[in-house]
Amino acid sequence: MSKDKLIIFDTTLRDGEQSPGASMTSDEKVRIAKALERMRVDVIEAGFPIASNGDFEAVKAVASVIKDSTVCGLARAKKIDIDRAGEAIKPANSGRIHTFIATSPIHMEQKLRLSPDQVLEQAVAAVRMAKKYTDDIEFSPEDAGRSEPDFLCRVIEAVIKEGATTINIPDTVGYNIPHQFGGLIKDLIERVPNSDQAIFSVHCHNDLGLAVANSLSSVLNGARQVECTVNGLGERAGNAALEEIVMAVRTRQDVFDCDTNLDSTQIMNCSRLVSGITGFAVQPNKAIVGANAFAHESGIHQDGVLKSRETYEIMRAQDVGWSANKIVLGKHSGRNAFKTRMAELDIVFDSEEELNEVFARFKDLADKKHDIFDEDLQALVTETSIELHNEPINLISLSVCSETGETPNARITLNVDGEEKQAQASGGGPVDAAFQAIEKIAESGVELLLYSVNNITTGTDSQGEVTVRLKHNGHIVNGQGADTDIVIASAKAYVNALNKMIARDQRTHPQQDKF
Repeated sequence: MSKDKLIIFDTTLRDGEQSPGASMTSDEKVRIAKALERMRVDVIEAGFPIASNGDFEAVKAVASVIKDSTVCGLARAKKIDIDRAGEAIKPANSGRIHTFIATSPIHMEQKLRLSPDQVLEQAVAAVRMAKKYTDDIEFSPEDAGRSEPDFLCRVIEAVIKEGATTINIPDTVGYNIPHQFGGLIKDLIERVPNSDQAIFSVHCHNDLGLAVANSLSSVLNGARQVECTVNGLGERAGNAALEEIVMAVRTRQDVFDCDTNLDSTQIMNCSRLVSGITGFAVQPNKAIVGANAFAHESGIHQDGVLKSRETYEIMRAQDVGWSANKIVLGKHSGRNAFKTRMAELDIVFDSEEELNEVFARFKDLADKKHDIFDEDLQALVTETSIELHNEPINLISLSVCSETGETPNARITLNVDGEEKQAQASGGGPVDAAFQAIEKIAESGVELLLYSVNNITTGTDSQGEVTVRLKHNGHIVNGQGADTDIVIASAKAYVNALNKMIARDQRTHPQQDKF
């Protein structure tokens, strides 16, 4: 008997971007979208077009380049939103409009100030308006997890009758528990008379750490689309993690009567790309994509795995794209070998200029570091992409003096809008001194919220990957930098964050009416 298809709806570019500091440029969204397409994600929610001109252009850019996946734009149940989303997805081979309105008592009363009948009327009208642009229409009753089931049934029946083809049930605030949420999906499918005319979907948040469990419970109860994000990125505690959903369903085919079309061997590449662009490091013990996900420390476990992998491993590391950190490149490797390895990693360059720049950086790194790992190559691509976009501030040089008993001192040269500027400062440590010197030039007045260091690979010559989080006037951005010298990596990360802060006015997001 053939299995049902489970549709994977990825919202990394929309809900994932709403994580504080995770804002992406249009080019970065396109890079991630291409990786999602290679992974064979069914639907890519590219953004919230009404949020800003930048978001509109980003959704349009993704719609213009993606050929195999459906490209989706989010819209509130308002004409201005739906028109904007319709225009943004116009270039897509396959486009979807995803419209929503809140249906829980607390949202209708406190936020919308609308009666249930008014909400129902707006929901139906929104679907009707969306039909002008596409036949692929998704409707979400926001905060469905806290809505009255009888009212949910009324709304769902009405929007399906109007033409909605996907009904998404969001647990907007991560309030539900698995048996309860799965039961809600089953109840809705059974009670709504025309439920067979639409695909039921779920969108679960992770506030109680139950997003994946709630999603899987829903699948067992009839949902055939799951909305998720790479690495579980998203607002607050995040969303259901794509990699966990896909591998849970695939590993437990004895339980699930459906499967995805996803190419799971692309999971690791996509995870690293999203982590590199957003600056959100993946915790080592994260399921599927964490550095320790397939590591065995216990002697008993190691012995068992050596005798038979299945004793302690329920998946093969290779099935999700892990390699054995195989060293394939070094200082004597040529351009063709480099390009071939990049192709094997599914890293595609947009131009010959970008390829040449990354190759030059690879050679520089190989002079400092004897062994070049795949993770090093990923970091080079991310850093090159950042610096090729003519950022207003660029690091030219950094000199730091730090010795026992003396106050660390840093001297820095930055290129600011084409003009070289120098500054010198002292600090509590070499990194602090470097940041103080940068601030003497930038005078940004930002607040440093987070400073995090991770080694990209093993060994004392490993590249250090630094993430900084800055806040200014209520806006939060993350910056990232990588280098074998951790102080230089820190300065790169700080400058990257400042550049994002400068561009923040073009990348604003409404802080309400979203799920």
